[in-house]
Amino acid sequence: METQASAPIKEVPVLYGGEYGPDLSFVAAHNQTSEEEVIRLHTGQTYLVYVVGFSPGFAAMGVVPPKVQAPRLASPRTKVPAGSVGIGGLQTGIYAVESPGGWRLIGRTPLNLFDLQKNPPSFFQAGDYARFYAIDEKEYKKRIQESGIRIQD
Repeated sequence: METQASAPIKEVPVLYGGEYGPDLSFVAAHNQTSEEEVIRLHTGQTYLVYVVGFSPGFAAMGVVPPKVQAPRLASPRTKVPAGSVGIGGLQTGIYAVESPGGWRLIGRTPLNLFDLQKNPPSFFQAGDYARFYAIDEKEYKKRIQESGIRIQD
């Protein structure tokens, strides 16, 4: 995907799978591929942020490759942790704050994506570009600790 020179590309570290991405295996099975391939494809391109909304700071972007696409949950979760990276149809998105949600969760970022002390409070703006890259659990926990974000379970 080509990007305009003036549009920022924001790099997003993601810990994929496990408790941080409980639907990664579903997305892989749905597309008859491996979890590793879903991660490779998800991290292999740049996404346009279409809109920021639904909940504070939630960034909906796309379009994900065909082998990453997956339907939303039939019944939304009542609690999705902040930083969760999801797949909803043709789009990928990040829940910036804890909220209900029906997207398939494939990972989580340690970035603080919504902060009322900042102007603007949302990390993403419509028209930005995002690029995801995989990190391990050690790196995820280090970044969480450095950011001072409290993890709620």
